[in-house]
Amino acid sequence: MEFLRRPWLTGAVAASSRRLAAAMTDALDLERAATVVELGPGTGAITEAILSRLGAGARLVAVELNPVLAARLAKRYPVEVVRASAADLAEIVPHPVDAVVSGLPWTVMPAAEQRRILDAVTAVLQRGGRFSTFAYAHAGWTPPAKRFAAELAARFSTVERTGMVWANLPPAYVHRAFEPHRA
Repeated sequence: MEFLRRPWLTGAVAASSRRLAAAMTDALDLERAATVVELGPGTGAITEAILSRLGAGARLVAVELNPVLAARLAKRYPVEVVRASAADLAEIVPHPVDAVVSGLPWTVMPAAEQRRILDAVTAVLQRGGRFSTFAYAHAGWTPPAKRFAAELAARFSTVERTGMVWANLPPAYVHRAFEPHRA
């Protein structure tokens, strides 16, 4: 419903499936993380998967721009919800974090915004930090999707793409990136 009300703030037509949420949180070593950031948590489908993997005492900071979704998320989950732009991540979480999990709609963003947010992500990730995000299958071949994949490769030592998660509407795949490059 939020997609119809605020399509400029909401990138998804439907909530992410449990299978996509599992693929987003696999291989991130969240069980050992002290601080994790989720960008664009929306309805919380991936938030739930993150929380299920976090150890006792770990901190989850959810950065959501949409005021309606931010309020719902704060009521539903025991997380720190910050209503802000992901581009301001370094000001929101000024210390190093273990992982950033993103539900942002990368392929509909202008190139400059993609770069600003990815720069903010790599700025807050500690050495050995991990990043995951997803893309919808139907958009994977587009110039913005290819540009995004190139931006990931330029910023991280290792980038991998999972197989298709067919049990999602629409089907999607996950980008995982490890060890941000340091200037």
